[in-house]
Amino acid sequence: MKNENLVEGVLEIRVDENSPLFDRAGMLHKEFPSDFRQIRYFTLLIVQSAPPEIKEINLLEQQISEVIKNAVKHGNRSNPEKKVMVWYEFSPEHAHLIVEDEGQGFKDLEKWNAFNRNRQSCLDKQDYESLSEYVSFRSATSDDNDGGNALFAALEYWDGGFIFNQKRNSVAMLKRFPKRRHGA
Repeated sequence: MKNENLVEGVLEIRVDENSPLFDRAGMLHKEFPSDFRQIRYFTLLIVQSAPPEIKEINLLEQQISEVIKNAVKHGNRSNPEKKVMVWYEFSPEHAHLIVEDEGQGFKDLEKWNAFNRNRQSCLDKQDYESLSEYVSFRSATSDDNDGGNALFAALEYWDGGFIFNQKRNSVAMLKRFPKRRHGA
């Protein structure tokens, strides 16, 4: 299975609500208020369902926390009246999640993808002087702590895809884990 976000050799975030990654059949589901202080707790409630065979549990937990944090902060603007919905399924071979908020959606997705393509081009060419222009992505609604770095990491980590729905307020993601050999 390929990475759904690989387009012409570059990882980018796609919009495709018809992707099989949005199939919620058989997935567990939780809803949380948009309470920034409880993101770690919400993440632990989800990760506790992961099988112990997953060796990358700390990275998985960090990635899930970042996606929930983005839904709370950027999607729902930390409004505790708004919910974050999470569907999830784990096995020793994969982690599959869908995170949806009640916000307006990621309106600057195309700008972020263009920024990321330029960033990746600088990395590929080892043009570190130009790369300094692509250290952090800022939108009109960004604050001093925003930089798009969680999205760069998400594209690398979720190797089966990291895809938004049409409204861009829901993201589906898949991580595949290598099969473990006996005795490993």
